[in-house]
Amino acid sequence: MSELAAIAKERKRAHTRLKNLESRVYAAFVEMEEAAFADGALPRMHKELIAVGISVCLDCKSCMQWHIEQAAQAGAEMRQVLEAIEVGMEMGGGCATVSARFALEVLDDVFAA
Repeated sequence: MSELAAIAKERKRAHTRLKNLESRVYAAFVEMEEAAFADGALPRMHKELIAVGISVCLDCKSCMQWHIEQAAQAGAEMRQVLEAIEVGMEMGGGCATVSARFALEVLDDVFAA
């Protein structure tokens, strides 16, 4: 199993487990996430692109994968996602440039022709 598939599988497993355990904190997080990424003054796609850059700064592989996928689903083009990754690199410096390597793998996977 590829690293990308393993991360997605673990994320789904943890999501299901927390929901099945009726975690109030997790339910509140999911509700906050839905509110944060809903269309508003900024469209969802722009919010997902912001999250891509932040994910690169935080070096959160699961976050990078999720938000790149969500940005694409919201209509972002490959170059838009790449620029969000680049903003994350600039904001995070050298460490974020290393994180961006993983984001580029996800970019290739999501936008494979």
